[in-house]
Amino acid sequence: MSDVVIVGGGLAGLVAARRLADRGANVTLFERREEVGGRVRSRRVDGFTLDRGFQVLFTEYPAVREELDLDALDLRTFAPGATIARPDHRSVLADPFRAPLAAIESAMNPDVTLGDKFRVLQLRRELGNADPDVLFEGPEESIREYLDRKGFSDRFVENFAAPFYGGITLDRSLSTDAGVFRYTFSMLSRGNTAVPARGMGAIPAQLADRARAAGATIETDSDVSAVEGRKGGASVEVDGEAVDADAVVVATDPESAKELTGIEAIPTDARSCVTQYFSTREHRSLDTGHRLLLNAVDSCPNTVAPLSTVTPEYAPDGKALLSATTLGVPDRSDEELATAVRDALVTWYPEHRFDDLELVATDRIEFAQFDQPPGFRDDLPPVDAPEGPVFLAGDYTQWSSIQGAMESGQVAADAVSDDI
Repeated sequence: MSDVVIVGGGLAGLVAARRLADRGANVTLFERREEVGGRVRSRRVDGFTLDRGFQVLFTEYPAVREELDLDALDLRTFAPGATIARPDHRSVLADPFRAPLAAIESAMNPDVTLGDKFRVLQLRRELGNADPDVLFEGPEESIREYLDRKGFSDRFVENFAAPFYGGITLDRSLSTDAGVFRYTFSMLSRGNTAVPARGMGAIPAQLADRARAAGATIETDSDVSAVEGRKGGASVEVDGEAVDADAVVVATDPESAKELTGIEAIPTDARSCVTQYFSTREHRSLDTGHRLLLNAVDSCPNTVAPLSTVTPEYAPDGKALLSATTLGVPDRSDEELATAVRDALVTWYPEHRFDDLELVATDRIEFAQFDQPPGFRDDLPPVDAPEGPVFLAGDYTQWSSIQGAMESGQVAADAVSDDI
C-alpha cells in the first residue's frame, strides 16, 4: 500500500484524498486550520449562518455532479436572472425558459435592448448544451471583447453584464478571459445556483466525511512548513517533524503552494472583495424574490443577496439576512462601507426605510480568486510541475472556481495513481 500525504484541506485536497483512498492508498491529509474547507467555509454569528464571503454552488458543474451528494446538501436555490437596480428604478431580467413567470417582466425590461434579449437566447442555444471541455476554446479575448463581438449593446454590458459577471469574476471591467464567461453561462443555463441549508461549509464537510469513509486520515491544526521531493519518494515537515511518503499532493492556497514547491508559475495576483452581512426585520421585502440585486451604477456594493429569503435557515426567527459585496478591498472602514450599502438601498427603494438595517459582520477577502486575463490557462503550472513525486492540486491549475478546485483534485489523484 502506497503512503500519500496531502497538504491542505480545501476542496481540491479533499477530493484528491477521497479518490486516492478509494484506490487503496494510505492517505493522510494535513490542514493547518481547525477545520477543513479552505476558501469555502461558514460560521455562526448571533444565530446567523455566514459564509466566507458571498458564495454559491453551480449545480451543473461536472465535478460537483461527480463528487457531491446534492440531495444530502439540502440545497436552496436562487431564482434565475437578477434585479437591476439604480436610484428610483428596479427591473427584472430572467431566463424565460427557466423562469417563465418572469418572462413578460423580462421582455419589458428597459435596461437592455430587444436585440440583446435575442442575443442572450442565441447564446443559450449555443452554449447551453456545449461540451464543458470545449468552453475554454476560442480566440484569446476578454469577456468584454467577446460580448462586443457577439453584438451586445453598451447598455447590456453596463446594466447587466458588468455587475452580474463582475460578481462572478470580481472584475467589473470584464477583462477576464472569455472562457470563464462561456463556462459559467453554460452552467447557469442548464442548472441551478444554490447554497446548502447549513451553509457553504457543508460542502467541504461532506467531502471530508466521504474521504474518511474511504479510509483517509484528516489531521487539522497541523502546519506543513516544508515539502521535499526526491527520487523514489517525498517528505513533508509537519509541526517540526518529518513525515515520509511515496507521494505528496500540495493542495494549499496559491501563495503557500508557491512557497512550499518553488513553482513560480503558480498565479498569485489576486482579485479581492468585501462582503458585509446585515440583519433586518423578517417581514422586510426587497421585492426581488429569490434573485440577486445588481448595482447598475457602481461596485459599492456590486451585488446584494437576499440570503434568508432564499435560505430561511441562514437567519434566526424574526430576522432576515442580506449580504452586500463590494469589489476590491476599499480603504473605507466597515461602517463607512455599511453606510454606502444603506444609502444604495434607500435610493433603490425610496418607498422603504432602512433604519433597522444592522451590520452583523464584515469579511475582507484579500485573495478571493486569482487573476484570469485572456489566455491565462496557457501559463498555469501542470499538476506534476514540482520535482519528484510531488503534485499540485488547486484551482490555480485549472481556473478559479469550485469546478476548478474539485477538478484539480481529480487530476492530481490520477497523476499520483499513474506515478505510484
